[in-house]
Amino acid sequence: MGKMRFFKDVKKFFNYVIFASKAELKSEVADSFLSWLWWFLDPLLYMLVYSFIAVVVFKSGVQYFPVFVFIGLNTWTFFSKTVKSSVKLVAGKKMIVTKVYVPKFMFVFEKIGVYGFKMVISNLLVVITMIGYKVPITWRVVWIIPITLVLFVVTFGFSTIIMHFGVFVEDLLNVITVVLQLGFYLSGIFYSIESIGKNIVGRVPDPFGTMLVKLNPMALVITDLRRVMLYGENPHWVMLIAWFVAGILMSWVGIKIIYRFENSYVKVI
Repeated sequence: MGKMRFFKDVKKFFNYVIFASKAELKSEVADSFLSWLWWFLDPLLYMLVYSFIAVVVFKSGVQYFPVFVFIGLNTWTFFSKTVKSSVKLVAGKKMIVTKVYVPKFMFVFEKIGVYGFKMVISNLLVVITMIGYKVPITWRVVWIIPITLVLFVVTFGFSTIIMHFGVFVEDLLNVITVVLQLGFYLSGIFYSIESIGKNIVGRVPDPFGTMLVKLNPMALVITDLRRVMLYGENPHWVMLIAWFVAGILMSWVGIKIIYRFENSYVKVI
């Protein structure tokens, strides 16, 4: 019954998600001189900064390094901004929540639409940068689709659960900010997680060393996107499938909690 309700609600409020996502994107650049160009400039400038620090300061020798950083930065930005914005999402939608009924997890879909669109724009720059660096493209780039699906499912799962607790726990945003900052440095945005992983595995008996590398879903997704896009290698299928299942379970838990408690959100916000 709950599963049928979820799919009915998604179908019923799908147009709302599209409209709200477009409205938020337009409002972000409404008063900006460069308007939508910031969707290109923002990730490009961050890529240049991190590339400069890693190549010039730390002498990184990673192949295709600017593209390498770009892929990691775009993926992490989508995940972190969606999760962080979910903490105060219900309170931020107070005008809607108190007047009409919208399943609260649809607000998460809205954020995924907004940041997913920006990620697509940024990934166009990745493609241009790959062409500039003459990165050889193989048929394995098609695995971008299932890897991105894992990213979306895991992000939705985390965000729905965090959105619920964000209604009741006032200081949750501070905690999530710190956790995401730690996650940024542990996800291999500007270094190879696999290289670090080899060092870890060398010091810690298997299977614990390997698991330390792959238990971070963002590190896994970022690493596998680089493998299929830059190096023509296959992704870590077993771990991707495991995180896809984990993401589905987290989403199920989050949706179930939201359906059960969403009527009490109005009293709190």
